[in-house]
Amino acid sequence: MRMDIELSQCFIAVDDHEAALAFYRDALGLEVRNDVAFEGMRWVTVGAPSQPGVEIVLEPPLADPGASPADREAAATLLAKGMLRGVVFRTGDCDATFERVRAAGAEVLQEPLDQPYGVRDCAFRDPAGNMLRFSQATAR
Repeated sequence: MRMDIELSQCFIAVDDHEAALAFYRDALGLEVRNDVAFEGMRWVTVGAPSQPGVEIVLEPPLADPGASPADREAAATLLAKGMLRGVVFRTGDCDATFERVRAAGAEVLQEPLDQPYGVRDCAFRDPAGNMLRFSQATAR
């Protein structure tokens, strides 16, 4: 029996909501879906207009209210080092996306490159240090 499931939300750790919004909204063109106070925190979600059912939650590192101060500090340290996982975006034009994101001032990790697994991709760091990849399918 096949399960009927879809991706609804994924999470990216950020240390500054305003810087994150400027990047994800202004540089990447994602729309802000929610920006509300919630239990002493801020619930911010963004998403691609072409994917109304999928949201990226921009949250502080280790936003679990039960986390210990030591665990919060460890997560913040990993974020500052760029060691937390980011996301991979699909694009129809990797080179144009690269130029747009680079022009917005994002830190370049990899210029567009044809990969042996059938994509052309590039990579950046967001303002919090997360790695973001932008991938375009290529003919094999």
